[in-house]
Formats: sequence, C-alpha cells, structure tokens
Amino acid sequence: MTRPAPATATAPVTAFAVAAIGIASYSAMDALVKGLSIAHGAYSAVLWRSLAGVVLLAPVFVVRRKPLPSREAMILHAARGTVAGASVLLFFWGLVRVSMAQGVALTFLAPLIALFLAAVVLGETIARGAILGSLVASLGVLLIAGGQVQAHASSDAVMGSVAIVAASVLYAGSLILLRRQAQLADPLEVALFTSIVLSVLLLAGAPWFGAVAPVVRLPEIFGAAALGSVSAVLLAWAYGRAEAQVLAPVEYTAFIWSAILGWIVFGERVSAWTIGGAVLIVAGSLVALRGKTVPIPHTEAAA
Repeated sequence: MTRPAPATATAPVTAFAVAAIGIASYSAMDALVKGLSIAHGAYSAVLWRSLAGVVLLAPVFVVRRKPLPSREAMILHAARGTVAGASVLLFFWGLVRVSMAQGVALTFLAPLIALFLAAVVLGETIARGAILGSLVASLGVLLIAGGQVQAHASSDAVMGSVAIVAASVLYAGSLILLRRQAQLADPLEVALFTSIVLSVLLLAGAPWFGAVAPVVRLPEIFGAAALGSVSAVLLAWAYGRAEAQVLAPVEYTAFIWSAILGWIVFGERVSAWTIGGAVLIVAGSLVALRGKTVPIPHTEAAA
C-alpha cells in the first residue's frame, strides 16, 4: 500500500517565508516611524501611527461583527496597552539617537527578560539554559556599549541605548500580559484595542507633547500603520502553521533589515561592535528560549 505524501510537508518552509516577509514589513515600519520621530518627535509619531492603526482596523472589526470585549478583556487591553505604549514610545525616542541596527539588536533582550518576569509573576521555573543565555546576551550588550565608548558616542546616543533597554524591559512585561490576553481575545481585537488604549493615553498629553499631523505626512503615517498591520497578519498566519521553534530564527532577520534600511534611509553604518553584540544577544536568546514559547519582540507588530 502506497502512503500518501504529507499534506504539510512544505508548510514549515512556506510559513518561514511568510514570516520573513512579515519581519521585513515591520522593519520598514520602523524606518518610517523613525523618520517621523526625527522630524516631529517620537511622541507625535507614535500617536499618529496609533490613530492610523485604529482607523485601519476598526472598520475590519465592525465588518466582521466581532463582539465587544468582556470586562476582563478590557482590563487586560488597558493594562497591556499602557505598558506596551510606554515601551513603544521609549523605543522610538531611543531609535532617533542610535542606529536602527543597534536599536533592534537591543530589543532582542525582551524575550530573555520575559523569562525572568514569568518566574516572578507566574511562578515559572527558571531553567539553567535561561541563566546561561542571559549571561551570554549580557556580554552582547556590554560589547555594544564598548563600541559606543570606543567611538566616543555622545551622551545623547548613550541615553538612546538606555531608553531602548528600558523599552525592552517594559515590552517583556507586555509579553506576560499577552499570554493572558491571547486566551480572551483574537489577534484583531488585541491589535485594535491596544491601538485604542495607546491613542487615548497619548491624546491626553497631546496638547503639551504632541502636534497636529501635517497633511504631507499622512502617506507615511498610514503607510506605517498598514505595514504594522500587514506584519501582524503575516506573522499570525505563519505562527499558526509552524512551531515557534521553527520560526524563531526568522525573527532575528530584523537585524539585517534594520541595517540595510538604516544605511539606505539614514546613512547609518553598522560597526563591528554592534554586529558582535547582536550575535551574542541572539545566541544567548536561542540558548535561553530553547523549547520555550515566549514570543519574540517583532511578533507584536500591532503594538
């Protein structure tokens, strides 16, 4: 009797390719928002992108006739929207001051931090691999910092790196909330209400820290929101068809895209210190996350 060929034999390859396109889309969004942040400030750029995200996602939510979130879900949306929003704001504030490649390399710390937060908040056990991986990743951060010292980086650049590390800590907290959030809501609801919460919070401070979006910037603003939404859909599709351990490596291609886009759009050059630090951070993350299902930063494209 002839055995039928497995129907999903090529699924991992396809899922990997789709995820890679999703990461490229997210990296392009980073470049657009960095440009907006340089021109108008990170606060305004993040506010505009969040509002554009609501405008794009709300009609889809309505057309699909999705029910409104439960009270428990709304509390989680509000909590995670606040934490993730602060993370995004710090990230782009820092990204204005450092190269895209360096900024993205530092965000790879988030899953590692999430492992330790999960131990504190959820009572999960910290494996030896997580400890070893965190030590290796820490060496990577020190290598990047050493590169800044060697290059006599300005205090502004150093503060940018500190802001991105702080953003990674906050993002790790949002990953913990995401675990609970995903049990109560689908990706569309999570993306929409995260954007709504962030928009409301930022609008409250807009009279002091924000600005009205220039009409000429609308294509960039909605382009960034669209790229983020496309990335979220592609990554959700990919992760629904392949195991996280298969797709985890593709997340780190963001470093390559950020280096290319940083060079093309902003004329940034990637130092050997940054490349070495990124390699150590990625290696440490892969060791620590072996067998784990903690999301990688760019899987949260809608934040």
